[in-house]
Amino acid sequence: MKYKRILLKLSGEALMGDRQYGIDPERLAEYAKDIKTITDKGVEVAIVIGGGNIFRGVAGASKGMDRVQGDHMGMLATVINGLALQGALEDADIPTRLQTAIKINEVAEPFIRRKAMRHLEKGRVVIFGGGTGNPYFTTDSAAVLRAIEIEADVILKGTRVDGIYNTDPEKDDNAIKFNFISFDDVLSKGLKVMDTTAFTLSQENELPIIVFDMNKKGNLLKVVSGEKIGTEVNL
Repeated sequence: MKYKRILLKLSGEALMGDRQYGIDPERLAEYAKDIKTITDKGVEVAIVIGGGNIFRGVAGASKGMDRVQGDHMGMLATVINGLALQGALEDADIPTRLQTAIKINEVAEPFIRRKAMRHLEKGRVVIFGGGTGNPYFTTDSAAVLRAIEIEADVILKGTRVDGIYNTDPEKDDNAIKFNFISFDDVLSKGLKVMDTTAFTLSQENELPIIVFDMNKKGNLLKVVSGEKIGTEVNL
């Protein structure tokens, strides 16, 4: 395996499958099987998941809701998704721990860096819920922050498209895909990989990002093995 320890970033929308809202158990089971293929090979896996399939704070704020209140609701949505993913992983016989940035002691451990790293060393998948624990920060920022803290080798951003394009490939048939692109080029071309805060934090810490299609079976194993799947963002 090319990478020993990874941070997998999943969007909340990815859990919807073909639904318009909520969580698709079949999609969760598919993800669990893919994750098991790499944990069985000794790869240490941490996961940050969004909450957009349940509630998005920015959307609530745009309709008049208090932004801080909305963001806290979004953080709780990521915990719900984390619990769902934990259940699917354990159904696939993968030991897991759910840690949250906001204290919910009845359902999850509080985030403690050293404890998280120890879980990873013991072969447990660690799911980080609750974002950063602060409003105004996205789960992209949480993913980069946690990846740096646990000393991950790479951030794997699983999406429904197979990489980064110069335009939206779902709207433009002539969109051109980048197999590799530098952090500086992403910024100069105005491409949307992550929000600016998260992206800058990743660049400053020289932490590569790979954007790939998580919904294609076997892609996760290929990426971790070092195959040229998706788009790599690096220095």
